[in-house]
Amino acid sequence: MDPDRIQESFPASSFRGMQAEAISDIRDAFAAGNSVVLVRAPTGSGKSLLARAIAGGARTATDAKPSDAINSYYTTPQVSQLDDVAADPLLDDLNIIRGKSNYTCILNGETETPVDRAPCAREKGYDCSVRHRCPYFSDRAIASNRRIAAMTLAYFMQTAGSDVFRRRDVVVIDEAHGLPEWAEMYATVNLQSNTIPIWDDITVPDLTAESDPLDRTIRFAETVIEACKRATDSLINRDELTPTEAAHRDRLQEIRSELQWFISDARDPQSPTTWVIDQDDTNNDVAIKPLDPARYLSHTVWNRGNKFALLSATILNKNAFCRGVGLDPAEVALVDVDHTFPVANRPLYDVTCGKMTYNERDETLPAVTRMLIRLMAAHPDEKGLIHCHSYAIQSSLRRRLAELGVESRIQTHDTTDRDESLQAWLSTDSPDIFLSVTMEEALDLQGDLCRWQVICKAPYLNTTDSRVSRRLSDGKWSWYRRVALQTVIQACGRIVRSPDDHGSTYLADSSLLTLFNNARNEMPAWFREQVDRISTPTLPTFEEAINTVGRASTAGVSSPSTSTAQSDDHSKHANSNNKTNSEDRRSAHPLSDVWGEN
Repeated sequence: MDPDRIQESFPASSFRGMQAEAISDIRDAFAAGNSVVLVRAPTGSGKSLLARAIAGGARTATDAKPSDAINSYYTTPQVSQLDDVAADPLLDDLNIIRGKSNYTCILNGETETPVDRAPCAREKGYDCSVRHRCPYFSDRAIASNRRIAAMTLAYFMQTAGSDVFRRRDVVVIDEAHGLPEWAEMYATVNLQSNTIPIWDDITVPDLTAESDPLDRTIRFAETVIEACKRATDSLINRDELTPTEAAHRDRLQEIRSELQWFISDARDPQSPTTWVIDQDDTNNDVAIKPLDPARYLSHTVWNRGNKFALLSATILNKNAFCRGVGLDPAEVALVDVDHTFPVANRPLYDVTCGKMTYNERDETLPAVTRMLIRLMAAHPDEKGLIHCHSYAIQSSLRRRLAELGVESRIQTHDTTDRDESLQAWLSTDSPDIFLSVTMEEALDLQGDLCRWQVICKAPYLNTTDSRVSRRLSDGKWSWYRRVALQTVIQACGRIVRSPDDHGSTYLADSSLLTLFNNARNEMPAWFREQVDRISTPTLPTFEEAINTVGRASTAGVSSPSTSTAQSDDHSKHANSNNKTNSEDRRSAHPLSDVWGEN
């Protein structure tokens, strides 16, 4: 890598905010000999442009020996982040490759068939006459031979050991704060009917009954591998498969590979990974989950490059993050980028209604519902985003709001139509509210796309999850709070996207205030400043609000309100007309990008 090339590789014609200082600091960090540089950059700092500049510092073929790694990778766990890269003209030299299932075949009669289910994947010895024009293989060839290959983190990890995507000089990981959790999720082996086609033919023992459930799970995994091999061999020996049979073949091969990795790691006395086993009492579904999968990351990430840049707004604790991903903190540099958005434009408001824990939320939800009515009245002409945290909370709020007669102002989604429902809400001119689940990240709601949002619940991880309970039993409460704080900070960044943008975030769960108090030392300075300015807004009473919102809902238009939830220094932006065009945003299981890869 040539650190001096980073600045000249910045893709924009000029710097804005703190970008010039950030580029200089990143250059110095690599020039000092660091192999890994963490870049903690807040929303709106232009992380994608910084990432492009860093990638441009990679060794080129003209500078290298034949055995040297050259060029760079850009990767992100968020599919929508990759979509944003594809749509940005300043990043048009990032050559994107996605999993096969994202492409369709171009053969006559197969134009609606995903490439991973096309004749080349179904028929033995199939010689495709148009392979050179196949959209998947064309993109793959381009990405593998150009200076910057861009892909999701799932695809990047899945191609570890690939002859096509070999080790490169520089790897840039955007939105890297969740790397430990993403790696744990990718390395988890789920054994159940919808992941193993032959699951119903397998006798599943009680894996947790013995004193050593790990050993019994290893023996069971060996049995499953043999059963999958027999089923796979039967399919491979056929001359032609149906698309469903091809999908079964691929999934059986993937399960074998996943279980072989688990057995190898679990039996390695030098592996730092701890494995925990979950088994459903009712249907015998099994989940084999790793804790701190440093070895997995070594194989899928750290062996893939010479130099690494990890960018995020919410790498809150450098030492804890490094330990969680298998890095030595002493060998990792941290570059902090200051926030340039006025704190007055991104206020936090205390509208807490009580606790939203599992045992207490039924008592709190009626008050949250009434508060939403008051906020809708305070923002009569502005769209709002409601972070519900779970589908159970979403369903309850939707029902309660409908009972109050404002259903026409409510939009929502389920697990099957997230993207379509989000796009419908973004496209409407009506001041509707959108009840969302797990949309705290990778969502750009600039300008009038959304002016206010509510965080309904402190986003703590589920303590019934075996990985969470194991860590908490080991006293890792700081980790537990840190992960929740990361999610809150990410959520707060959804609606304020530039220095002249503005948006209000309302806190409905009193546990959020407790989280802020307990995790204060983990906060970036710019977010601590927001927390220190938390205030209670002036809102219409519920009785006033329900009359206003109810009439507007009945009429199908919003009525003006004399009440406002905005502070004086913030209300001057109320008539801003900072509208932007929204891009289609696909939302899917993060592994769907590589599901069925060969």
